[in-house]
Amino acid sequence: MEYLKHECGIALIRLLKPIEYYVEKYGIWQYGLNKLYLLMEKQHNRGQEGAGIGCINVSAKPGTEYIFRERAIGSNAIKEIFQNAYKAIDKSPSNLPYEEIPFCGELYMGHLRYSTTGHSGISYIHPFLRRNNRRSGSLMLCGNFNLTNLDEVFEDLISKGQHPCLYSDTLMMLEIIGSYLDYQIQVLYEKFKSEKEINKKIADSIDLGCVLRNTVKKWDGGYVVCGATGNIDMFAFRDPQGIRSAFYYKDNEIIIIASERPVIQTVMNLKVEDVQELLPGQAFIVRRNGQVYFEQIQQVSNVRPCSFERIYFSRGSDKDIYQERKMLGKLLLNPILKAIDNDLKNTVFSFIPNTAEIAFYGMMESFDAYLNKQKKQEVKNIHKITDENLDKILSTKIRQEKVAIKDIKLRTFITEGDNRDSLAAHVYDITYGSIHPQKDNLVVIDDSIVRGTTLKQSIINILDRLEPKKIVIVSSSPQVRYPDCYGIDMSRMDEFVAFRAAIALLKERGMHHIIDETYQKCKEQLFLSEKQIVNYVKDIYLPFDYEEIASKITELLRPEGIKAEVIIVYQTLDSLHQACPNHNGDWYFSGNYPTPGGNRFVIRSFIDYYEKKESIQ
Repeated sequence: MEYLKHECGIALIRLLKPIEYYVEKYGIWQYGLNKLYLLMEKQHNRGQEGAGIGCINVSAKPGTEYIFRERAIGSNAIKEIFQNAYKAIDKSPSNLPYEEIPFCGELYMGHLRYSTTGHSGISYIHPFLRRNNRRSGSLMLCGNFNLTNLDEVFEDLISKGQHPCLYSDTLMMLEIIGSYLDYQIQVLYEKFKSEKEINKKIADSIDLGCVLRNTVKKWDGGYVVCGATGNIDMFAFRDPQGIRSAFYYKDNEIIIIASERPVIQTVMNLKVEDVQELLPGQAFIVRRNGQVYFEQIQQVSNVRPCSFERIYFSRGSDKDIYQERKMLGKLLLNPILKAIDNDLKNTVFSFIPNTAEIAFYGMMESFDAYLNKQKKQEVKNIHKITDENLDKILSTKIRQEKVAIKDIKLRTFITEGDNRDSLAAHVYDITYGSIHPQKDNLVVIDDSIVRGTTLKQSIINILDRLEPKKIVIVSSSPQVRYPDCYGIDMSRMDEFVAFRAAIALLKERGMHHIIDETYQKCKEQLFLSEKQIVNYVKDIYLPFDYEEIASKITELLRPEGIKAEVIIVYQTLDSLHQACPNHNGDWYFSGNYPTPGGNRFVIRSFIDYYEKKESIQ
């Protein structure tokens, strides 16, 4: 029900054959460009603030352009940039050789952006480009990342005499990689300057693995970074904790890297086993001659892949994610039974929004199995069963309805402006007559409840129009208690309804001293080294059990005037790990951050909250 900005989308394509090969086999030279478009459209959910594409033509002769780039901002950015690219192509003379046609090349890069840093505008849209008078030194970069120690990286750049023109992690990454690339080129120039074909020898001798190992030494955060030089040496690398994800495919014609596996499967018509995942701390490197190799550029440590990726952000068409989301729904059986007092006969199940549909299927499967077990036992208990008895038992079913339908056009309209809150109640149309008034319980599953704003302002009011006896809102993810610093738009403590609930309970029970003491503990850590910092914000939640927090959340989110009883049920952390065993990155739920920068981020977030809210009360 709540929309979270999160995680940019990446797409990187390297054609391994000459352009003429694709013209002969597929009838067009735009084979790579068209694949890039599909990869980006299939990841459209990952970035609607802007998008950009880049192309490098390794065959371009001196005196002609060899790097092409197009960027745009807004939700229609993908359409705009490809229209502009094809306009440039159409304006070119029809008899141009391939090496002179705009956006005709052997390497393509695409990016979809969501800002989680507050910075916006065309200057922040990837891919970023660093020009150099040597092709080997020109660098194009994009990524899905957030650095937690940006201040440290920024100061390190300045200490080396550089002058970043934007306070942007992307630009700093570009400059760091570029500076090590420049240094290596200069060393190689001194080595080969008296020989013929110096540029070719420099290009053939560059060690990208060495460049990347030096680049990432001081980075802290979650990242997948993709880059290419003007000579189409290409690379992609992933953070050593595996926080952000990337997948790749390779055959003898093409190499593709993207943020999600099913995107590559769909675009290339592949089986799941054909697409591989880039490993934590690993770099995927493709030399300009097509040689492919992997290099471990960082030591793997505390591997914690993002669980929110599985719960909400990635496409549910992924084979494993589909099963994991179903399992998240299945594991909610017992807490839901408790919330409805085991009254299945008078309970209707549904889901909001559409992203919760897969968890809904899992929830339904678990209730079907539960009901079948009851039926089986009932049959066993009847000594001489009649057809009438049997028909009555078999006719009992789990009731499910589509109780709310989202008005997509209205949603687009109301996301901006001062009238959003007053119009939010009309985002969904309800299905009147889908439940029995004052008699039925209504259970609605959501993928996550983070801030609770939409629930309070619209959803619960909308559902109450159906006049259920009880409304049970079910979150397939656990209580979000801590901010994210690796790319999800969840940075302020007071955004989280679970945090607000804990603070309210502390004040109600005369335990305000815990808030003050936590603030003091956090302040005392500000000047400690990253590895010494402890997440004392956990102390805010320690006095209360899970259900106490959930009950208080229910109280905070229940709108005035609601007739139905309201209960909010959350997934447990243990059940999350059971459903997603290979993606245990749960810091937003547990406070266990995978990198030292995460602990520094959470204490700063709490200090900001306290000094703005608590200190003036």
